[in-house]
Amino acid sequence: MNEFLYNILAWINSWIGNWGWAMVVFTLMIRLVLTPLDIKSRVSMRKTTKLQPQLQALQKKYANDKDKLNQKTAELYRKEKINPLSSCLPLLLTWPVLIAVFAAMRMVANKELLIQVGQILNGQTPTLEPWLWVKNLWMPDNVFSAAYPDLNTLRVIPTDQWVAWFRDLQTTGVPAALANLGLTEASFEGGQLGATVQSIVDVMNQMSFYSEAVATIPGATIPLVNWSVPHLINGFLLLPILSAVSQIVMTKITGTGAAPQNQQASKDNPAAGTGKFMQWFFPIFSLWICLGYSAAFALYWVAGNVIMLLQTLIINKVLDSKEARTTSVAGEGKVI
Repeated sequence: MNEFLYNILAWINSWIGNWGWAMVVFTLMIRLVLTPLDIKSRVSMRKTTKLQPQLQALQKKYANDKDKLNQKTAELYRKEKINPLSSCLPLLLTWPVLIAVFAAMRMVANKELLIQVGQILNGQTPTLEPWLWVKNLWMPDNVFSAAYPDLNTLRVIPTDQWVAWFRDLQTTGVPAALANLGLTEASFEGGQLGATVQSIVDVMNQMSFYSEAVATIPGATIPLVNWSVPHLINGFLLLPILSAVSQIVMTKITGTGAAPQNQQASKDNPAAGTGKFMQWFFPIFSLWICLGYSAAFALYWVAGNVIMLLQTLIINKVLDSKEARTTSVAGEGKVI
């Protein structure tokens, strides 16, 4: 699945010629494929929301009889032909796809980073992948990350991709700087991988153009987290910030339907506190994870949020229009 999605992404890039915009198009395609599940979930959520007054009445009436409450609740769902799980099941089904998409993007980022490592080891200035303000799409979009591959990003590349990269070098020619280390395929396996990556970075640091780019600016360090600003910064934190902001907006829009009816009744409900916590947890989580991962991943996250926002607005408008027509027809029938 990961390889299949990777090939699709690579095919899109072959037409567009820029990995950043290729990922935006790829994300749009994925969201369009998942649209039927989004619509199904949204319709089910609306039906469940309309039942809230009746459900709350049952909870009040049978507050001291849990078995009776469960029985009456199940009867109400059957009467209205609603499956309580139908609102969340479609969303759960999308997770394997989204995880596979993330893995495919990681494959792209790792392969491109290793290509840049090979160029650096050959004494060449690496060919970066720019996107708007980001100098290198495969490095994090923040002022604390250099545009060139560093130890933190290289150490998370898995063994199989390191071995594939090393085999390619043996075919095209192992750089002299790397050959002096006497590495073999076994050097990238198991517990040896960390030491091998460190030795490769040490070799790159011996090259002046690389060491100057990743060297930190004196005094430009945040003490508590030990974040330092390099000479060649990769970005300006815009994608991580946009990921958090878009997550906040998306949470508000996707939760608008149920909020008004449940707000008053949920003041003493523990679920209300949990919902409020999750409302802020996801934006903070988005900001944090996009700070450390590549700008490509952050771009995918932001593009996914924006596209989902637009989809939600369109779906809500269509469903509102459909419900208005249904209500109008029902009203005319009563008049007659």
